Amino acid sequence: NAWSERAVVLLAGLGGSDAVLHGTLTLPGGDGVVPGVVIVAGSGPVDRDGNVPGLPNDCLKLLARGLAAGGVASVRADKRAVGASCWDGLDEAGLRFGDYVRDAIGWAGVLRAERRVSRVALLGHSEGALVITFAAGRAQADRVVLLGGAGAPAGPMIERQFAAGGLPEPLRVELRRVLAQLAAGEPATDVPAPLASIFRPSVQPYLMSWLPIDPALALSRVAVPVLIVQGSTDIQVGVADARVLAAARPGAGLAVIDGMNHILRSAPIDRAANVATYRDPALPLHPGLLPVLVAFLRRAT
Repeated sequence: NAWSERAVVLLAGLGGSDAVLHGTLTLPGGDGVVPGVVIVAGSGPVDRDGNVPGLPNDCLKLLARGLAAGGVASVRADKRAVGASCWDGLDEAGLRFGDYVRDAIGWAGVLRAERRVSRVALLGHSEGALVITFAAGRAQADRVVLLGGAGAPAGPMIERQFAAGGLPEPLRVELRRVLAQLAAGEPATDVPAPLASIFRPSVQPYLMSWLPIDPALALSRVAVPVLIVQGSTDIQVGVADARVLAAARPGAGLAVIDGMNHILRSAPIDRAANVATYRDPALPLHPGLLPVLVAFLRRAT
């Protein structure tokens, strides 16, 4: 077979036998030594396969299996409070950006312990790109891949995405106000009803830990080889973001894949047609993606 998979676990470091994160190890066929990569998902309730409720697309599952077919092992996991990574007492209000960084470091250790894995890289998709930027040094990563990662702090990115989705201008004004408060470390209490679920009190502590971070500044401090990959028809993160990241990290590789969207599929820039791919796990990954990733991850140090 081109690949095989098995379940793996990581203690969440919170005490209690049920505080465990659950993931999947995907190995290439055969028994030879191969490079490995930890795949870190993006923002929201994303499971190990890249799915969120109502949007089954399997982008990270297909990514892991495609990498294995190309000779690269991987670990991908359900985030805290998602899928199998839930346990009694887990409280959304307790989550911070740093928790995801520590989890990525932990998964790097799990992968490094595999006898067939010769070295460990980190690959972050969307917000996961920012997570691995912070995890790279402490995880002793061999190299990092930023896949659809933002080039600006989260606040401007959120504003841009809501504007593209047609949020009325009066609500955009309120959105900017709430984001500014949270970025300054101040809880937002007067949130308009249409935005209330996004800025619910239990998620505000996480947002306050995430919003002030500058991805380009953080990337400038990463010492290992970096590859920045961006699709040209991504309606969530743009090519301009990738160029900002590349400028912040001299020597980084930059691959702009023509016609690839945020969930790594071939898609037009038309919003409705693009979003339709988010609900179709049968679609293959964009054909230009895996060759670029495999070449970088397998390249000799």
